[in-house]
Amino acid sequence: MIETYSSTIRRKEMEAVLTCMVDEKLGPGEMCTRLVQTVKEKTGCDGAVAFRSPSIALEYALKALEIPEGSKVMLGALSPEWQMVAVKRMGFEPLVLDVEEETGLVPAANVEAGIQDGGRVLVLTETMGILPDIKSYLALEIPVIEDVSQSVLAHYPEDEAEEGKESAKAAEGTEEESPEPKGKVAGMYGSYAIIGMEDRDIITAGGGAVVFAPTRKDWSALKKYTDAAPSTDIMPDMNASLALVELKEFRRNEESRKSIYALFTRAIMSGRHKTFVRAPDYGSTIYSFPLVLNTGFKDVKAYAQKKGVEVSPAFERSIIALHNEEFAPRCICANSLFMRCALFPLYPRLGKKDAEKIVKILASLP
Repeated sequence: MIETYSSTIRRKEMEAVLTCMVDEKLGPGEMCTRLVQTVKEKTGCDGAVAFRSPSIALEYALKALEIPEGSKVMLGALSPEWQMVAVKRMGFEPLVLDVEEETGLVPAANVEAGIQDGGRVLVLTETMGILPDIKSYLALEIPVIEDVSQSVLAHYPEDEAEEGKESAKAAEGTEEESPEPKGKVAGMYGSYAIIGMEDRDIITAGGGAVVFAPTRKDWSALKKYTDAAPSTDIMPDMNASLALVELKEFRRNEESRKSIYALFTRAIMSGRHKTFVRAPDYGSTIYSFPLVLNTGFKDVKAYAQKKGVEVSPAFERSIIALHNEEFAPRCICANSLFMRCALFPLYPRLGKKDAEKIVKILASLP
């Protein structure tokens, strides 16, 4: 059976973790520091901290914003349920917003309505690696915490001002050609960003998360709290060593995911099912293969399972999945996607033979 999820654990990852075990460096230490430094290098952020879980990371980000107790924190209905748990634990009130069907993201119009309802902060989950029109949220002038667990190292479009500078450099012949995009990395527009590193995230530490601050001002506000964090909140070296290798190998793995994604996308072009709208190239990160079904999920799951492929609900750990009765009546699009969106296996370790099998299934779905 080809499983829906599979962490990309190769020899490099195994050796890094084994080295920590042999050296008995299990708690927070050098590897955790190196992971944070690598995140800073790859994102361009001013500061970062690695924690033991995404929920702990979110709690510290909310602390740094220093909003009054009882404030409403806006969450997308398709966001992971741990966000709601963390918000409630901090003494805030979750305000759950509906999404748009084309992307699975919370549209800015819904956030604006949420602000009218008392929302003070937006936790913006970039579902399935798809980047939003971030400036439409920033225009609302509220703090934004980006959850980039699935969109890590995707790039926003280049700012016009910066584009002009780069064009001038190119004209002078001082700029070297590079395939890398020039826009800001996911997470670099909001107040803070969280890279979840759990078992089903793109970069996994086997558990944990990194929270980073794009600017010095926001980093100073966060550092005030993280400097006093107990060691039990900080990511252990054994986990950090795994995440560090995966972060360094990200681009290689992403190229593999993109190749498979292109095959799968072509397979569904003539069918009645569709996937989400996303930017090409580096404008999004490939997180598995979500398919919005035009038929019942059970029929598709049974069809794929007969052919040896596991298909899972794409949002089975989301807020609306675990609080359906409460939020389904007012989050209609999110509930529809929860019921109809299936996740097909897509990861770097998926071999050519297995990828071809999935292509045939996608092309012949009922």
